[in-house]
Amino acid sequence: MRILIIGGGGREHSIGWKLKQSKKVKKIYFSPGNGGTSLIGKNIQIDNSNHQKVGSWAKKNKINLVVIGPDQYLAEGLADSLQKKNIKVFGPTKIASEIEWSKSFAKQFMIEEGIPTAKFAIFNNFEKANSYIKKQKFPLVIKADGLASGKGVVIAKSFLEAESALKEMMKKKIYGNAGSRVVIEEYLTGKEISIHAFSDGKTTKLFPSSQDHKRIFDSDSGPNTGGMGTISPLPWVTKKLMLEIHKKIVKPTIKGLEKRNRKFVGVLYPGIMVTKQGPKVIEFNARFGDPETQVYMRLLENDLLDILFSCIEGRLSKTKIKWKKESASCVVLASGGYPGKYKNGLSIKWISDIKGTSVFVFHAGTKKVKNKFVTNGGRVINVTSTGRTLKNSLNKTYKAVNTIDFKGMQFRKDIGVKSL
Repeated sequence: MRILIIGGGGREHSIGWKLKQSKKVKKIYFSPGNGGTSLIGKNIQIDNSNHQKVGSWAKKNKINLVVIGPDQYLAEGLADSLQKKNIKVFGPTKIASEIEWSKSFAKQFMIEEGIPTAKFAIFNNFEKANSYIKKQKFPLVIKADGLASGKGVVIAKSFLEAESALKEMMKKKIYGNAGSRVVIEEYLTGKEISIHAFSDGKTTKLFPSSQDHKRIFDSDSGPNTGGMGTISPLPWVTKKLMLEIHKKIVKPTIKGLEKRNRKFVGVLYPGIMVTKQGPKVIEFNARFGDPETQVYMRLLENDLLDILFSCIEGRLSKTKIKWKKESASCVVLASGGYPGKYKNGLSIKWISDIKGTSVFVFHAGTKKVKNKFVTNGGRVINVTSTGRTLKNSLNKTYKAVNTIDFKGMQFRKDIGVKSL
């Protein structure tokens, strides 16, 4: 089979790495890919927002499956356009993925379906939003309604911070049209986890639990990022809690979408806060998480290709999914200045070879120039490992981190520490 993976981050590298292990996969293409993906497949340059070009290229190159990574292309309806050309796609349609690209739609959907979430209010007028926050308790969460590369969320500790966030989103348009409408939520306290589930539109099967570390600095300080590291599974997440999440959140979501003629085929990824009252949804994502996928691909025992086709063909209920009885961790090495401004084109030094199957490096913001890798993005490298225990895995990951260097390199030194 010939596969096209849309995207160029660590998530796409890890999906390609796993798919390449399938005996059925003959060739993998990445659009646009990165320095690391060029080692396992072929990087191509197509405008992924030009559906006509993507479809024509896929037809011409006899692509058997397209896997869409980033939320942007799902929101633009790339899956719909490819399906119209009879091209097999793993990833939900535009209206099914609205559960991610419109936070206001997601919140209203959850209220209608009785899915536990934070109390909220929706505004598309700055003055009304500003008047509302004057009467609220702090901290308060301000969210841009649309997609903002994982950065459109502000936890405001005071009225002045909340007002500033509203001005930046609604007046200064720092997230473009994504901030024209905002969702203002109560601040939930508890432990945040990432839940993923394969879905064929009816049947859902959960991945192990995982946890992303969103803030740029240790101790969860500094601005939000796309994610600075992950661990899986979480030692404190019980089987009972996973069953509760499946029953009260994942199943009703898929059923509710199907009821609205928004059949969801792909990966549903709710970000969840485990509160004293039980698990509550912070937000929904309609695709593989990044950097959660990097640890999941290290733990998955099955042929990933078989699972993707079982979702597309509506036979997930007959597919048994196996996960290694191990722990996995990922530490993201980011450019200096990220999530703000940063420089590209900096040479990446591999101080020593990373050997052994328990450690693997997935590339994100890298580019290959004359057989050497240079930085080409905010999140540059994802160092992953598996181990008998979480502590064992983290020790291996951080040991490998110390063998890589580039100017201004920054990373968190406390990934997974709270779960040890």
